[in-house]
Amino acid sequence: MKQDILDGVRVVEVATWTFVPSAGATLADWGADVIKIEHPVTGDPQRGLVSSGVVTGAGAVNHFVEQPNRGKRSIGLDVTGDAGREVLRKLVEESDVFITNLLPASRARAGIDVDDVRAWNPKIIYGRGHGYGTRGEQANRGGFDLAAYWARGGVGDSLITRHGEWPAPQRPAFGDVFGGFAIAAGVAAALFKRERTGVPSVVDVSLLGAAVWQLAPDIVGAGVTGQPIPKYNLEEMANPVANIYRTADGRFIALVLLQADRFWAELCRRIERPDLIDNPKFADSAARFQNRRECIAELRATFEAQPLAHWEKTLADFEGVWDVFRTAPELHDDPQVKANGYLPSITDGNGNTFSVAASPVQFDERPLELTAAPDHGQHTEEILLEVGYDWDQIVALKESGTIT
Repeated sequence: MKQDILDGVRVVEVATWTFVPSAGATLADWGADVIKIEHPVTGDPQRGLVSSGVVTGAGAVNHFVEQPNRGKRSIGLDVTGDAGREVLRKLVEESDVFITNLLPASRARAGIDVDDVRAWNPKIIYGRGHGYGTRGEQANRGGFDLAAYWARGGVGDSLITRHGEWPAPQRPAFGDVFGGFAIAAGVAAALFKRERTGVPSVVDVSLLGAAVWQLAPDIVGAGVTGQPIPKYNLEEMANPVANIYRTADGRFIALVLLQADRFWAELCRRIERPDLIDNPKFADSAARFQNRRECIAELRATFEAQPLAHWEKTLADFEGVWDVFRTAPELHDDPQVKANGYLPSITDGNGNTFSVAASPVQFDERPLELTAAPDHGQHTEEILLEVGYDWDQIVALKESGTIT
């Protein structure tokens, strides 16, 4: 059974790439009918990334399209002409939410800014995703997440441990999916407000704002102290048992013993280093901080002496928090991921079966049941029939190039 939290809610999405489309995917996960409007010829430019070789594909599955567009319906529609705008007007009149990532100038040229859309439907919730916010000198500037989120938002810098090192490369769409989820949450809140008051909202999320929120402990702390939050190399982390350790076979384990004194003795016994328990250099948190480089060196030597399988068995029922650094392929077989339905399988129209990442909220303890992303313009005729067009009108729209 599909989620029905937003059953009966219709969303019109005029957006490309991953940021705002991932918001539409989340709303679809929760039961909304999300109509993705794509240019009738080019479609969402993200559809071309696999065929261009920019990202790795597998057969006919374009995972860069599937992840942020599953569960939607696609209509190929040119909204710049009068006929296309008339189709869009009819869709908006029967919808609850409109979301877009177009820049202000593009929205104005297309005639789909807030006032334009509200003229068609005064009760519609209008959601915007942008790079740098709605105010300030850079409000009109475009921004992908590598620029606005990772670079400008400080996330990339926060992961540099040594002065002068190169920043870590951002993983694909790392800020987009976080920002898109924030848009979906904002839309859900706006739907609740409209249900209570009858008043629609304009929902705004920027990639820069999302980064500030995600990096809040660092940024707020820097504002309070007047200096950057200290960074520690792994060789000298302030708490040696809130750190990362390598195993003999090149895997990594994260220890997260924030109440270090509570777990220290038991950890030492489990890793067969009882000699560390009463060593005055490591007797308590303060001593371990003062001698952290030496303590970490001892723990490193111990963990690097045995393979991961040994430590998984040794720490299996340890009450302190720890875990293994898993790879993306391993997560597909992770028992917790499977048990909770975090990577549900879907089958597309060509019979390809694969998994996508479910949005992280579950309702009533029910995993999400998802459907594949639509082909470009797959539902054009179906959607037009729903809003009152007949077949002769649909043929005319196709002949004029308004739809695909």
